[in-house]
Amino acid sequence: MTYVIALPCVDLMDKACVDECPIDCIYEGDRMLYVQPDECVDCGACEPVCPVEAIYFEDDLPAEFSVYTAVNAEFFTSIGAPGGAARVGHVPGDHAFVAALPPQLHDGALA
Repeated sequence: MTYVIALPCVDLMDKACVDECPIDCIYEGDRMLYVQPDECVDCGACEPVCPVEAIYFEDDLPAEFSVYTAVNAEFFTSIGAPGGAARVGHVPGDHAFVAALPPQLHDGALA
């Protein structure tokens, strides 16, 4: 099992989770952050620091966000498991599902 980042992160990307992750498995796309499932060790450090509660343990993912398990995994199809986000930096683009979403509102304003 792994942690999954879901819809509340889209167009916000607070990045507190990136700073908290001890193994550097949270990568930055254009509109959201993604957990590399093969690198995640399920420590849970990222979940409580997310200010918008966008991070869930895979088994606890609400049904309305179930697609994000595949979204997070498939984001890494082209780059694989590089062994740390710091090495890669920003990864241009997003999963097609995320790219097709309309702009998301946060705190009453467009992100």
